[in-house]
Amino acid sequence: MPLSNRTGAAPDGGEWVRPVSSRFKELFHDEPLLVRSPGRVNLIGEHTDYNEGFVLPAAVDKAIYFAVAPRAGRTAALHAVDLGQSHEFEVGRPVRSDKRWPNYLMGVVDQLGKAGAKVGGFACVFGGDIPIGSGMSSSAAIEAGLAFALNRLFGLGLEPLALVKLSQKAENEFVGVRCGIMDQFINIFGRARSVLKLDCRSLDHRYFPFERDDLRIVLCDTLVKRELAASEYNVRRGQCEAGVALLAKHEGSLHSLRDVSLDLLEAHRAEFDPVIYKRCEYVLRENARVEEACSDLNKGDCAAFGRRMNGSHDGLRDHYQVSCRELDVLVDAARAVPGVLGSRMMGAGFGGCTINLVEETAVGALREKAAPVFRDQFGREPKFYIGSLCAGTEIISL
Repeated sequence: MPLSNRTGAAPDGGEWVRPVSSRFKELFHDEPLLVRSPGRVNLIGEHTDYNEGFVLPAAVDKAIYFAVAPRAGRTAALHAVDLGQSHEFEVGRPVRSDKRWPNYLMGVVDQLGKAGAKVGGFACVFGGDIPIGSGMSSSAAIEAGLAFALNRLFGLGLEPLALVKLSQKAENEFVGVRCGIMDQFINIFGRARSVLKLDCRSLDHRYFPFERDDLRIVLCDTLVKRELAASEYNVRRGQCEAGVALLAKHEGSLHSLRDVSLDLLEAHRAEFDPVIYKRCEYVLRENARVEEACSDLNKGDCAAFGRRMNGSHDGLRDHYQVSCRELDVLVDAARAVPGVLGSRMMGAGFGGCTINLVEETAVGALREKAAPVFRDQFGREPKFYIGSLCAGTEIISL
């Protein structure tokens, strides 16, 4: 699969859009609006979002596909093709479901109602190929994809940024997960042959070219569930806030680590608990790596970009301490393969995937090297996903 979409057109959905469309017609006997909502990768900039820093995500060709149409009355009928399950609820009165998956969709409808949008009854069938738990953010694809679809279906006139914000609030408030805004943002604003630098404080964003057709993005999945990620995420967040509070005694205008320079941090090192110092230093250096990586892309220097990815993982492993043995083994195996330009863990940590920037001719060698090393140490095969960068959520046709 090419890393970038040469024409800039949306993928046709492959094996998923037709089954979703067909199932919709079987259930609801109507012609639906078809929407493709992509997953995402984050090339660099990890644990910087809640510190009001920078991230560098891109939309990928793994996606959730929706078939939607209005229906009479105030009832919404949902069907998940992957699970073979259905759910109905009254628009304007969503009630959390123990099945869990409907909550991501009902949360969007709930937020649209709170925003004063007039949403009627509708039917929705969805399914896709974003691997659950891989770090490609299937939840944001479901939320932002439905928000986009309903905005078009009912002519709500909501701007893209409004869709992003209400999709994030759906997960924060209805689902109950305190996610940042990056996943929903790149879902709506993704662009083919580009990565997006997002300022998580101002939401200003800028696109940078990612156009070399001889490169691939390969995810290697440890298959380790990130059971520690939620609790340790809160610990790391608290440690960063503690560092800001200490420095604010000297610089009263500080609001987050975004406002802190390495010189200021170093000047007060003696006052820090060593662990908190390491956490803060990592965030500052990671923000700098994002800036430097964007400069590398402007120069077309993908080798330097890969080195920034390597530096990101080393910082996450040694200073932020959110990696795990499985992730480190995959990273070390990848870096030993000629043609792998960069490798790092992606996401909250303690499991999930590594993201690798790989020359096309080295993809096979990466599999051949990493799989047996991982199998020998952990007794199972890692999974590999090869992704293409593509556009954000959009209407498609068969």
